[in-house]
Amino acid sequence: MANITEEPLVPTTFDYSSYYDSDVDNSTNYVCEQDDMRAFSKGFLVTIYTLVFILGFLGNGLVVCVLVKHRNQTNMTDMCLFNLAFSDLLFLLTLPFYIHYTLVGKWTFGDFMCRFLSCSHHTGFFSSIFFMVIMTLDRYVVIMYAHKVARHRTTKACFSLIVLIWILSFCVSLPTFIFTQLEKDGETVGCYYSPDNEMWVYYDLFATNILGLLIPMLVMVACYSRIIPTLVKMRTAKRHRIVKLIISIVIVFFLFWAPYHISRFLKFLYSTDIIASGCSVEMRLKVSTIVSEAIAYTHCCLNPIIYAFVGQKFMRRAMQLLKKWAPGPESSFRRSSVMSRSSVTSTVIM
Repeated sequence: MANITEEPLVPTTFDYSSYYDSDVDNSTNYVCEQDDMRAFSKGFLVTIYTLVFILGFLGNGLVVCVLVKHRNQTNMTDMCLFNLAFSDLLFLLTLPFYIHYTLVGKWTFGDFMCRFLSCSHHTGFFSSIFFMVIMTLDRYVVIMYAHKVARHRTTKACFSLIVLIWILSFCVSLPTFIFTQLEKDGETVGCYYSPDNEMWVYYDLFATNILGLLIPMLVMVACYSRIIPTLVKMRTAKRHRIVKLIISIVIVFFLFWAPYHISRFLKFLYSTDIIASGCSVEMRLKVSTIVSEAIAYTHCCLNPIIYAFVGQKFMRRAMQLLKKWAPGPESSFRRSSVMSRSSVTSTVIM
């Protein structure tokens, strides 16, 4: 087995998220021209992640503000929505630091921030995925076993579950805090993920793929495949829209996240010489990872739309809050209210 080499966040590789990657030493890594890739990475990632940060911060920030304002009327669904939005915000707040890292080509925020932001980035990623899974399971038990679980869906039980999710997310992400550190790379200082042995490289790869894609997809498919037939039998004019939205949730999640996980896995196979090496292969893998990562991270901008704004109750609250912040013509809010009434009528379902 070849020796594990350390890999920087962004300035000399394909994307900033590779702070949690480690590559096996390939000779082609040192002869392939990297200047064009660095220029593409810098221009593409900075542009995309600036937009993701702005749009995601506005959308998830509005969700948090609405739910905080109506905190006395919240239920389990609202509490999960709040924590999903907070997870996305935690994830998004790390982006400006890595955008700066990409632009200047070196890490300037110190060793603690290197570790802390790496761990926060991971924690926000995993907690966001976990809360989507919890919301899926909650919909399933409410729709399929409403009378049996009603007495168990208490605020105390929900709070305990939320605390458990955050602890689990932090524990899964803890290795990034332990093994990420500052190291000199020539004249520059980089933020590197440097595990003690290969086991932690494999742990990171498979934990991310299994917990971040495989298990969530299996849960969504299993639960929604049971929910959809039940919804179709309901006597409501909205059932077809609800079914379409459920299918959209699964498809969007898969299309946004699967390419990124596949690209990372192929990059791992390349680094271990399992697939053929060469400059052309390496460049394709790096481009695919850059693009697929950008697509994946925009999913946090869609979460407020998919999980919050499709509900009539939440939309009404959001429009009331926006009207209070920025008063405008009454007619525009009437039109928005009409649109909200055509949306899904239950935040428990969506």
